[in-house]
Amino acid sequence: MTVYALNLFDVANRDEYLAYSKRSPAEVAKHGGRVVALGKFRESMTGDIEPRTVLILVEWDSKEAFDSYCNDPELADLHAHRENGSSSYIWHLFDRLDDLRPVLKLE
Repeated sequence: MTVYALNLFDVANRDEYLAYSKRSPAEVAKHGGRVVALGKFRESMTGDIEPRTVLILVEWDSKEAFDSYCNDPELADLHAHRENGSSSYIWHLFDRLDDLRPVLKLE
């Protein structure tokens, strides 16, 4: 089942995050992911979450594909660049839905 990874964060160290962003698209693709959207924070409309500067939405073939990317020992140095280059990181996974019926189903 397809999952979406919502990444919200601030850039803490430009050089570290640049090192991550140069290599990560190819590695994400190798593990069954693709970047669906990139965004820069514009404004807060509603809600109480502290705004983050960057949004990245990645579609993964499955939770297993996402896990294989996160847990690949050959990518430990790559993940270190992400961790050292960002702050206030929010990383949430969402199941792909064709419509909202599963969410709105009566219990």
